[in-house]
Amino acid sequence: MNQQSEQALMSSWQERQEYAERMLPLLGNLYRNKAVEISIYGRPMLGASTIDIIKAHRTVRLKEGTKLRLRESWPILEELSKLPLAPAQIDLGKLAYAFHFKDEHKGKGIEEYLREELADILDVDDNHPAQDVVLYGFGRIGRLLARLLIERQGKTNKLRLRAIVVRGGKEGDLEKRASLLRRDSVHGPFNGSITVDTERNAIKANGSYIQVIYANSPNEVDYSQYGIENAIVVDNTGMWRDEAGLGQHLNAKGVKKVLLTAPGKGAIKNIVYGVNQNDIKPQDTILSAASCTTNAITPVLKALDEQYGINGGHVETVHSFTNDQNLIDNFHKADRRGRSAALNMVITETGAASAVAKAYPQLEGKLTGSSIRVPTPNVSLAILNLHLAQTTDKAQINAFLRDISLFSTLQHQVDYTSSKEIVSTDLVGSRAASVVDSQATIVAGDRATLYVWYDNEFGYSCQVLRVVQDMAGLHYPSLPAVK
Repeated sequence: MNQQSEQALMSSWQERQEYAERMLPLLGNLYRNKAVEISIYGRPMLGASTIDIIKAHRTVRLKEGTKLRLRESWPILEELSKLPLAPAQIDLGKLAYAFHFKDEHKGKGIEEYLREELADILDVDDNHPAQDVVLYGFGRIGRLLARLLIERQGKTNKLRLRAIVVRGGKEGDLEKRASLLRRDSVHGPFNGSITVDTERNAIKANGSYIQVIYANSPNEVDYSQYGIENAIVVDNTGMWRDEAGLGQHLNAKGVKKVLLTAPGKGAIKNIVYGVNQNDIKPQDTILSAASCTTNAITPVLKALDEQYGINGGHVETVHSFTNDQNLIDNFHKADRRGRSAALNMVITETGAASAVAKAYPQLEGKLTGSSIRVPTPNVSLAILNLHLAQTTDKAQINAFLRDISLFSTLQHQVDYTSSKEIVSTDLVGSRAASVVDSQATIVAGDRATLYVWYDNEFGYSCQVLRVVQDMAGLHYPSLPAVK
């Protein structure tokens, strides 16, 4: 490369950096002041760095075949920041691409175009009251939910993390809890500041004041004494999975509703957001967010069933080990799970395949399932071996799932990758419930095998948070709307 070409390359990079740096304050202000979350072709920009913004723009070429430059999306974002917007999720990349490259928008000014595309959220008053949230249990999912709730802090935030409830209370416990929130071996350091108020048993994080309550059962807690009213309690312990057990939370003063972060038993509705969230009714007081695997596979299975029909199939999950297993060989009530999680692949059972029918009844009795626990700390893989109702091929099924990930009501649940080099650690922190690995897809007539990655911790926690929002009556539209 000659000197002139090198200078042009550097100049291009500096231009992108400068536009990304100009975008950062607008992205922050849109969320903090208007509760508008910006993404670029599905990549969330909440808390993004300049490099995150540049990389997100590069993915547009992979999705559309045409480059979207930051200087093309910048004026769209600048105009967005001026409009009187109600809370929403807005894909800046899709708006900018359509404005610059789709014929139906040629000749329009930016403001005219945006007012047409965003008409549903213009000049709309947001009078919804803030919702108190309590995390009962502070393990892997509890701490990730805390991160997700805290990162949304701002004057327009409608979900307020008010307390966590844990067992213990011994000397040094509060500092240990704060430290586990501050540092995570899988998900990295907390993005912000955390301090401990030992006098009042509280954690302060990015402006959030989080009361730490010590209790051995829900019956021991009176939330009202902490100013917490009509709270949604998210039970992360898994200790109670039926109405009788979870109903104990409803007996505590200050509690309105309960959400379980595990499969519910009996008549409890198991919600997979994106699939059956319409089953959530205002009068529901106890709900389940199902399991991480059920959340990963059900959206993909629903999409495939509606397009091709599924006559039957088998789901095999290759699942990272969990705290339920032993670090070294020791007693465990379940078969094989007593063997060292760090040293062995462990064949076990999963109820995820049968649980799909609780969220999507059309597949009841059509799927079997099993699981292999493997020595990785996070990110799992579901292998869907399906007998379809019609024949297809790899290109068609991949193109269909790519479009589902970008332009459907499942765009927040299903992600898609065409990388030939992707491995499990690359998916740590994925906010989608699942990521379709298109390069691994196998199709032979009416037989299809799909490989679906999922961050069984963070991706699942994002799904849980979506259910919490719905339970709170917070329904934020995703724009531009799916047509």
